[in-house]
Amino acid sequence: MEDEWGPGQMEFSFSPIGGLAAADAVVLFRSAVKQMCQRRGLLATFMCRPGLPNFFSYGWHLHESLLSRADGRNAFASQNEALSAVGHQFVAGLIEHALPMTVFAAPTVNGYKRYRPYSFAPDRVCWAVENRGALVRVQGAAGDENSHVENRMGEPAANPYLYMAANIAAGLDGIRRQLEPPPPVEADPYAAQAPMLPASLRDAVGALVEDTF
Repeated sequence: MEDEWGPGQMEFSFSPIGGLAAADAVVLFRSAVKQMCQRRGLLATFMCRPGLPNFFSYGWHLHESLLSRADGRNAFASQNEALSAVGHQFVAGLIEHALPMTVFAAPTVNGYKRYRPYSFAPDRVCWAVENRGALVRVQGAAGDENSHVENRMGEPAANPYLYMAANIAAGLDGIRRQLEPPPPVEADPYAAQAPMLPASLRDAVGALVEDTF
């Protein structure tokens, strides 16, 4: 738990949690925070961008990795790169399905106020290594057993079961089809030639309706 930029704005980080337990933890956490604050005469909100002065948007950065069935080790770790071949395929799936997946990550009208350039929030579909402006950020390095993928699309009000399930389905589709992601962004992700994220909930729903996957 740490203090963030806006008034009364806090950031909470979870240790790695596997499977459905991760989504369960988010539901329990949000409920507990609201109840504890209410008992003290405070109002806790998980709205992405409340209409308060000097406030900064909230995001929900979803960190993901896969464990190998063979040896239980991190399948995204590589001795030679920041991300393994399987990890690259997972990223490719996230990139390919990003637009129709947005509605699960940002299910409210308010959530789309966050997609602004130079705000540590993404505004287009791209990926990079250790860059907080990209939609998908790879955290790690060659030889790092903790290398993983971070999807920075989400808002705190998202349904964790749908948000996580959409990411898993997209990533596994990339692995199943052995997709290759586009080249990672090396410079400014807000200037990259890449598809823009939906600008509204209506646009996001439309992208989902049109998507066959």
